[in-house]
Amino acid sequence: MKRRNFNMTNVLIIGATGSVGSTTRRYFLENTTDQLTLMSRNTRRLGQLDAQRERAIAGSVTDQATLKTALDGQDVVFAALSGNLAGMAKSLITAMDHNDVKRLLFIASMGIYNEIPASVGGGNLDENPVLQGYRDAADAVEASDLNYTVIRPGWFDNGNDTDYDLTKKGEPFGGHDVSRKSVADLVVRLAHDDQLGSRDSLGINRK
Repeated sequence: MKRRNFNMTNVLIIGATGSVGSTTRRYFLENTTDQLTLMSRNTRRLGQLDAQRERAIAGSVTDQATLKTALDGQDVVFAALSGNLAGMAKSLITAMDHNDVKRLLFIASMGIYNEIPASVGGGNLDENPVLQGYRDAADAVEASDLNYTVIRPGWFDNGNDTDYDLTKKGEPFGGHDVSRKSVADLVVRLAHDDQLGSRDSLGINRK
């Protein structure tokens, strides 16, 4: 991504120590002037913080008191979670409604709508029940009144490219792989354009 002159945004990254969360954190620092709140169960894994732009909050997304603190003053929430995704999504939606924070960017998975064509290799929910948790979480997000974007990545890799295609809900998925850096690029774009992907579910795969 060419460096752009974004307006400064307050972004909460939940799951900031995971592979996608940590890549996205670095991408925000390198390509924006945004202020980041990093939420993780173990904040020591965050390493050195940028004291001018970052703060850390330890806790679980199912803890409403912690979420209330983390959400204070935020413009955008980016959630890259693992575990009981539907329960986490519902807890987060409740807290965002309570704190009047509207923009949610939520990582799910390709295949949750059985949208992967056989030509791409399959791997849909009908064949892979592991995806049910991602589908349940996406359903909860889509039923909310938030300005959400569900993000459905292909299989992550550590490629250094940001060459990707997007597909909307109802369109066939375009490919099996995507770099974490591409996901981070999309998240930054979404964080600075509240109409991009608004109340939609976007698949992302390498071109």
